[in-house]
Amino acid sequence: MQKKIKSKKTSSSNKAVDEMDTKIAESSENVEHSAIEMIEYADLNLEDLVAELSKLVKENQVHSITNNVNAIKQAFHIKYGELLKAEKDKFVALGGNLVDFQFSSPLKSTYNSILYDFKIKRNEFYASQEKQLNDNLQAKLGLIEELKHLIDNAEGATMYKMFKDIQNRWVKIGLIPRVKYNDTWKTYQHHVERFYDLLHLSNDLRDLDFKHNLEEKLKLVARAEELAESDDVNAAFKELQVLHKLWKEDFGPIAAEQRDEVWDRFSEATRKVHDKRHDFFKDMKSKYEGNVEKKLAVIAEIEALDTSKNLTRADWQKSIKELEILRNKFSVIKQVPREKSDFIWDKYKEATRKFNVEKNNYFKLVKHEHLANLNKKKALIEQAEAIKDSEDWDTATEIMKKIQLEWKKIGHVPQKYSDKLWKEFKDACNHYFDRYHQQQDAGSKLELDVFSKKKELLTEIKEAIESKTEITINTLKEYVKKWREMGRVPQEMKHIEVKFNKLLDKIVEENEIDKQEIEMIKFENLVNSYIEQKNYRKLDSEQLFVRRKMEETSKEIQQLENNIGFISNVSDDNPLVINVRNQINVYKDKLEVWKAKLDFLRQLDY
Repeated sequence: MQKKIKSKKTSSSNKAVDEMDTKIAESSENVEHSAIEMIEYADLNLEDLVAELSKLVKENQVHSITNNVNAIKQAFHIKYGELLKAEKDKFVALGGNLVDFQFSSPLKSTYNSILYDFKIKRNEFYASQEKQLNDNLQAKLGLIEELKHLIDNAEGATMYKMFKDIQNRWVKIGLIPRVKYNDTWKTYQHHVERFYDLLHLSNDLRDLDFKHNLEEKLKLVARAEELAESDDVNAAFKELQVLHKLWKEDFGPIAAEQRDEVWDRFSEATRKVHDKRHDFFKDMKSKYEGNVEKKLAVIAEIEALDTSKNLTRADWQKSIKELEILRNKFSVIKQVPREKSDFIWDKYKEATRKFNVEKNNYFKLVKHEHLANLNKKKALIEQAEAIKDSEDWDTATEIMKKIQLEWKKIGHVPQKYSDKLWKEFKDACNHYFDRYHQQQDAGSKLELDVFSKKKELLTEIKEAIESKTEITINTLKEYVKKWREMGRVPQEMKHIEVKFNKLLDKIVEENEIDKQEIEMIKFENLVNSYIEQKNYRKLDSEQLFVRRKMEETSKEIQQLENNIGFISNVSDDNPLVINVRNQINVYKDKLEVWKAKLDFLRQLDY
């Protein structure tokens, strides 16, 4: 039973030692280099990716940036693919045939050139490293041959000194190919032990070496046994690799009768470290499997983020915060099994990439909209600047109010232009309306003076009517002329115009004045007031009104004439006929007035 247990332990120890030998062999051709920090290349745009690649290749050794370059290549491939698809879609949308689509980018050419330089440097580096490793191998094989020759042609006086020289040169030779490391070391160690076994001319020197090597190897054994009790299995394993390398490369053999015992202790300590590390990773793998589920759950949450209803910047800001929370949640979850690491990472990157593509598309669209809004607002500023010194108050005021209304309807512009544009627009508007209000204030005082003068004229007309003095058409025209030349009154005092027209009607009633003529005088007075106010819309409306009244009056006349036709057998002195004919004459008189009004409007130049 004890033999079986010992055999099992020996087998386990050998397995542990073999693993350690493999690790040492793997490191035998690794050139030391400083790790370059990995950043989130997926978040960079194409220009920044190319700039980062150029900087890495120019400033660092190629063997230290391989992982970084691979990450940049992956990010560039995805983003350039998105750009290419967008250009294809645009080409087809403009009516192009997909077969004829061609697209070239100076940025892609620069990227390819930098990548080509990297590959050339990388190939040169690995070719140089391979040559150096093989040269070192040949040098070590040459030393083994020297050692064999020394053993086979021993000369007692110089052999030990020559042996030490071989050992010193062996240590100074650098790295060799990993596939040759263990066999080369075992061959060398075999002949070293042969040398010590055959060394009989100077037992004192041999024993001294054995003693020194024993002391150093016992130190390594003691440290290995301490590491076997350590709870920090990763640190213990790494340090144990160093101890094994020292055992192999720095210290030679010990006395034959002690070799197995010392080696067994060292192997047993190695086995314990190996077993603890194995148990540790077995336990960690179980925990890592749980982390897989946790990370997949977070990825599912990211994929479930619904951005289809995001219509505003605020909507997207909310979604971005939600994504950031999930990204932090993902990052705090610890490791997953190595064999699933790439799968999880790729799935995570794809989920965030989809979100970022949708986000970037939205903000690109917003950027285009903002630029379009910028041009619209600049155009409004130009309009405001063009009329801010205008004295055509009615027209300019209407335009200014329309511009202000349009400004409110236009959406956001790029933030860096917003304040500047608003200041320019506000200054132009304020400049105009300050002038407008100053004019209004001055106009209000003038209109009050006009109101006072018109009240005086009303009093004068009333006195003339009350005195029973005959008022001719010329006097009436003079009243109208004075009234119009006085100008406008404040809007809230427009009732004075009604009083004036009533007095005119009273003059017509009490004096022999043609009603049609006074009707035209009043009409001309009204129209002239519109002209003075530059109220051209009122003039247009008045012309439409006159035309409509002419049409209505003509229809009335036609209808009355038709009515007479129905009673043609009745005599002309019939009261009904007389009444209809009188109505026809009234309407004809009205029609003449409407025609006169239209003729007056037509001759105006406005």
